[in-house]
Amino acid sequence: FQLQAFGGGLVQPGDSLRLSCTASGFTLDDVAIGWVRQAPGKEREAVTCIHRNGRIRDYIDSVKGRFTITKDSAKNTVYLEINSLKPEDTAVYYCVADRRYCSTFDEEYDYWGQGTQVTVSK
Repeated sequence: FQLQAFGGGLVQPGDSLRLSCTASGFTLDDVAIGWVRQAPGKEREAVTCIHRNGRIRDYIDSVKGRFTITKDSAKNTVYLEINSLKPEDTAVYYCVADRRYCSTFDEEYDYWGQGTQVTVSK
């Protein structure tokens, strides 16, 4: 099973990015799929997730209204649209999956992608 995330980069405050994560070896419709991030010197945060039934777990407060998670089942890919980027969004973003459900605890996810770096700076 493999998750491959990409789409990060160096952007300015207020910019937008779309992160993508493609799965191989399993179907995203069979798992809960989401995003975890880790900012420098901080603990990891489970940002958001799509349950197996398609329901989206609530976003963490700091990203509500700016981040949107979507899934394209035909492409077996999940996306994280990030708008109005802030310096505090700087982090490594990991695509994660779990065979059971979306968790608010990042350590409970079964599968992790390699991470993609997002840096927000003037």
